[in-house]
Amino acid sequence: MQQITASPLGALVESWQLSMRARNLSASTQHTYLQSALQLVTFLADRGVTAPEKIEKTHVEEFIATLAETRSAGTASVRFRALQQWFAWMVDEEEITSSPMARMRPPVVPEQPPPVLDGSQVHALLAACDGRSFADRRDAALVALLLDTGVRLAEVTTVELADLDMRRQELTVLGKGRRARTVRFGSFTARAVDRYLRIRARHRRADFGALWLAERGGAMTSSGIAQAVKRRGELAGIPGLHPHQLRHTSVHEWLADGGAEGDAMQFFGWKSRQMLGRYGASAAAERARAAHRRHGMLDRLPPRR
Repeated sequence: MQQITASPLGALVESWQLSMRARNLSASTQHTYLQSALQLVTFLADRGVTAPEKIEKTHVEEFIATLAETRSAGTASVRFRALQQWFAWMVDEEEITSSPMARMRPPVVPEQPPPVLDGSQVHALLAACDGRSFADRRDAALVALLLDTGVRLAEVTTVELADLDMRRQELTVLGKGRRARTVRFGSFTARAVDRYLRIRARHRRADFGALWLAERGGAMTSSGIAQAVKRRGELAGIPGLHPHQLRHTSVHEWLADGGAEGDAMQFFGWKSRQMLGRYGASAAAERARAAHRRHGMLDRLPPRR
């Protein structure tokens, strides 16, 4: 367990960390919650606040406002919701009588879905992974899987060899809420994964259970995978590429090709239709124009006599 600080608030962060582990929350959720609490503790310490009962609503509002101004509204929103959970835990544990966030409203986050990749960019990205080295074969398989299945970064990071069924061309991932689901991948991706598996078998850590291995180390972390995707994006002329953008591209292509929304919710791992709408917002106008080309009324009228 991470050692944090000897202050009363720091001790409560450590206790909350123990509680999260006991509840078996996902590693990514624990990381987000922990980092949010630690950032607030540091922010409060600079203002002389080190005890939970001394935290006021204005302190948290100032912290969230600072994040929105210096980072982004999205970051501020993530921290806001994580801190709500921390204060709720403190109330349950009777460390405080009420949450200072009880009447706070979350920051407004403008809808800014990431741009999806077009066909030429996808070709360029795949070409940027060409090569015979271990990293080339691994990144080619990674990029193909992310584009083909739209799995989340956290999901692809925790995949193990046992989760891969090459005969059925299926991959089982552990999604949000620790819900397992199985996704299918096509023949192009299967070939890329097979090439990686063959070179992976010669890796000095080939006995590791994790599917994705670093060139000279063990299992790749989510940060390592994100960096690999970013590097391939730079080679392809797509600066700042992130795995999340590949997920949005996968969803966009599904909807653009007429894929059913119900099937999309199952395949991409959503329980709420709201999430489908959020992801579908990427290039929604483009899909609408394409739909008009197919369904526009006047162009479908029979010729006038």
